[in-house]
Amino acid sequence: MSDRSADTNLTGLRRQGRRLRVLHFATGGFSGATQVAVDLCGDDTQQQTLLVLRRRANDPAARISELRARGLAVDVVPRPRLLAIWRLWQICRTWRPDILVAHGFSDHLWGRYAGLMAGVPHLVHVEHNVRERYGWWLLWQSRWLARRTDALVGVSDAVRAALVRLGHPPARCITIYNGIDLSRWPSGLPWDERESAVLMAARFARQKDHETLIRAARLLVDQGTPLVFYVAGGGSRRWRARSERLVEQLGVAPWVRFLGPVDDLPALYGRVRYCLLSSHYEGLGLALIEGMASGCCAIGSDVEGIREVIDDGNTGLLVPHGDAHALAHTLATLITNECQGQRLAKAGQQMVRARFDRLVMRAAYWQLFRRLVTDDDRETPESSTELRTPDGSHSR
Repeated sequence: MSDRSADTNLTGLRRQGRRLRVLHFATGGFSGATQVAVDLCGDDTQQQTLLVLRRRANDPAARISELRARGLAVDVVPRPRLLAIWRLWQICRTWRPDILVAHGFSDHLWGRYAGLMAGVPHLVHVEHNVRERYGWWLLWQSRWLARRTDALVGVSDAVRAALVRLGHPPARCITIYNGIDLSRWPSGLPWDERESAVLMAARFARQKDHETLIRAARLLVDQGTPLVFYVAGGGSRRWRARSERLVEQLGVAPWVRFLGPVDDLPALYGRVRYCLLSSHYEGLGLALIEGMASGCCAIGSDVEGIREVIDDGNTGLLVPHGDAHALAHTLATLITNECQGQRLAKAGQQMVRARFDRLVMRAAYWQLFRRLVTDDDRETPESSTELRTPDGSHSR
C-alpha cells in the first residue's frame, strides 16, 4: 500500500535475530485511545513494542511508572507539535521501528510525520471516534498522510465509514474493534447483591452529554422512582462545572454524585446494576464494554458506535440521544422489572467476553502487521470479521 519500499520482512528479521519492532504513539492524557495503545503493547516472542506518549497538561509520571512496572517500554515526548515530531523522529532513528502505529486525533498526524521523516517502513493510523475537530487544514494533512500510510484502522464500522466520508482512501480503511483486558474486569457481585444505581464513566466534554443524565435524575425523583447516578471521570473543568451547576439548579445533589477520576473502576462497576453512556456520538463506547464485562446492564444513546456494542433489547437498551424523558422511562422500567435488567446484563456480559476480548484485538493487529511486512504487493490485509469493511467484504 505504501509508496515506500519495505526494507524488512519477517524472514529477514529472523535472520537478523530480532523480533518485529512496533512503536505505538498516543496522547499522554490517558484517553481511551491511550488505553488501546497500552493494551497493544508488551513484548512477546514475535514482536518488541515501544509506547511513546505525547505529554499533556497533566503530569503522567505516576501512570508511566505504573506501566514500566508492568514491564512496558515507555517514552515521552514534549507537548508542542513541532517538538513532539522532532523528538519522536529522534526516537525512531534510534530505535528503528518496522511499524509506527499512531493513535487518535490529532496525535496520528504528528506521529506519522515523524515516521515519514525517519523512514519508518510502515505507518498505521488508528482513528478512535466518528467526529473529530479536523477543519480544512488538518483534514488536508490527514488525506495527504493517508496516501503514505499502509492502513487506516477504524475502531468500529462507524469510525471506518467516517474516515471514508472524510475523503480517506476506502481501500486502505479497515475495521478492528477495540478490546479490553478481561482479566481486569471480573464479573463483580451477584445481581441481587448489587446496588440499584447507575454508573457513567466518561470524561467531562460536550460529546458525553452529562446534562441528559442529570435531567433524567430529576424526572425519576418527580416520578417517585429516584435512582443514584455515580459520575466518574476527569476531563474539562468547564464542562464539569456546568454539570455541577445544573445539579444544584435541579436539586438532585443527593442523587447525582461526582466521583472524579476513579482508580478502581472494575470494583465500582462490579457493585452497581447499570452502566450508562449518554453520549451524542461515540467511536465504539469502551466504557460500556467495560461495564458489561463487569456484569452491568448497559444503557446507551442510540448513536453510531454504541449501536455496535448494544443489541437493543437483547444485550442492553438504547435510548434516543439527548432525550432525558426516554432515559428516565427506560430506567424506571428497569427498576420495576429487575428480571429484565438481570437478563440483559447476563447476555451483554457473554457477548462482550466473546467479541471484545483484548486477545482478539491483538490477534487482528498482529495479522495486519504480519501482512504489512511480508506482502510484497502490500495489499490491504484480508481477515475475519474483526478486520473488514462494513459490507462484510475484505478490503483490497
